[in-house]
Amino acid sequence: MSLEEHLTQGLSLQHLEALMDSIRVATRARLASEESIRGLAPAAEVVGAGAGDVTYGIDLESEEVVTQWFEERARAGPLSLFTEDMGWRHAGPTSDGWEELESFDHGGPRVAIDPIDGTRPLLGDLRSAWTSIAACPPGPGEPRASDVHIGLLGELPTSSTEAWRIIRARRGAGATLERRSDASGLELAEGPLVADTDDRPDHGVFSFFRFSPHQRPRIAAIEADFFARISEAEDADLMHCYDDQYVCNVGQLIHLCLGSYRLIADLRGHLERTDDAPVVTSKPYDLAAALLVAHEAGCVLTDPLGAALDFPLDAETPVSFVGWANEPTARRLAPHLRAALS
Repeated sequence: MSLEEHLTQGLSLQHLEALMDSIRVATRARLASEESIRGLAPAAEVVGAGAGDVTYGIDLESEEVVTQWFEERARAGPLSLFTEDMGWRHAGPTSDGWEELESFDHGGPRVAIDPIDGTRPLLGDLRSAWTSIAACPPGPGEPRASDVHIGLLGELPTSSTEAWRIIRARRGAGATLERRSDASGLELAEGPLVADTDDRPDHGVFSFFRFSPHQRPRIAAIEADFFARISEAEDADLMHCYDDQYVCNVGQLIHLCLGSYRLIADLRGHLERTDDAPVVTSKPYDLAAALLVAHEAGCVLTDPLGAALDFPLDAETPVSFVGWANEPTARRLAPHLRAALS
C-alpha cells in the first residue's frame, strides 16, 4: 500500500497543508500584532527549551496549532508525530475520542514537523522562515530521512511580503513550487521545481555556514583552501563567488534548488568531533522534508566527505551536510572540497 493510500485513512495531504496554512496564519497574526515593537518584543523572548531547540514566544502559537491538529487527527486514525518541543508522540482513536499509544507500531503514518525553521531571521523581519513537514509511511520504529516519502515546505514571509510559497515533493515523483497571495488568496503560479544543469565554478553563492563563533576560523580556513583550489584548477573567478548566511536549513536548500546557491556546506557536526566547546548543529527534523525536496529537484546532498546522507528523525543526532546545485557541479567541485577537508 502506498503512502498516499495510508494518508487517506484519516490523514490526507490536504490535512497536512491545512496544518501548514494554520501555522502561517497564526505566525503572521502574532508578528502583525507586534509589528511596531521590535527588539525584545514578547514574540522574540526565550520562553524555554524543547526537545530540539530554544523556544521563543513566537513558537507558542504554532505549537498550540500543532497540538490541536494532532488531537483532531488522532480521533480519525492512528499516527505518530514529532515536534521539537515534545519529541515523538503516538495516538489513535477510541470510541469516544483519542488516546496516547506506546509506540510506532499502530499502522498509521509517521510525521515530523518543524513549525518554524528560521525563527531568528523572521523575528528580525530579515528573511522568511519556513514550516517543514516530512511524512513517512507506517513502520514499527523511529523513521530515518530515507523513509520520508512526502515533503511539504510552507513559507512564513516577512511582514512586508504578501506573496508566499508552498513546495511539495513525493519520493520518485519530483518537486513542485507554488506561489500564493495573502491579498487575494489565489494561486499566482505553479510549476515543477527543477535544478539547473550548469556546472559553473563561480557567479553564484558558495556558502560555508558559520553559525558557531568558535568554529568560524576553522571553517574560514577550509573555505579559503577550497576557493584557492577551484581558482587554480577550475579557473573560477573568485570575485563572483558570493557568500550568504541564511540561518534556516529549509531556506538554504530552497536556494540550492533555485540555483542561487551553488554550494551549501554545513560542517559544524563534522568538525565537532575535534572541538572542545559545544556546537549547535543542524537538526534532523528541520532537514528531512527539505532534503527530499532538494533530491527530487535534482540537487546533490551528501555528508561532508561525499557519503550518502541518512539519519534518524530525532532531536539529538548531529547532522552535517554538503549540498551541490546539481550533479555536474558536484562532479566538478566536490573533489576540491574533500581535498580542502583533508
